[in-house]
Amino acid sequence: MGKRAELDSMEKAIEARIDTYVPVTGNRRRRIEAALEAARKTRNINIRISELDLAGLKRTAQEEGVPYQTLISSVLHKYLSGRLIDEKHVRRSVEMLSGRKVPLAN
Repeated sequence: MGKRAELDSMEKAIEARIDTYVPVTGNRRRRIEAALEAARKTRNINIRISELDLAGLKRTAQEEGVPYQTLISSVLHKYLSGRLIDEKHVRRSVEMLSGRKVPLAN
C-alpha cells in the first residue's frame, strides 16, 4: 500500500466540518450540475496571431513545461476571471506605497 498524501489546510478544514454539509437536491443540484458541465466543455477555435507572438508563446510554454495551447487557454481564463496580474503594475503600486524603487525581476 502506498504512502497517504498529506492534506493541505483547506482539505483539513473541509474534513473537520464534513458532518455539517447538507446534500444538494432538486433544482439547485440541476443548476450546479449544468454549471459544472458547461465549465468542462471546450470548443476548438481558430485564431490569427503574429509569428513573433506565437514563437514567444511556444518558448514560454516550453519553459513552463506545458503545451502552448494550454498556456494560451490558461492566460485567457485568468484574464477573464480577473486573475491575470501585470507585474509592472504591481511593482509600480509597491513603489508608490513604499516610496522606493523596486527592481524588476528577470
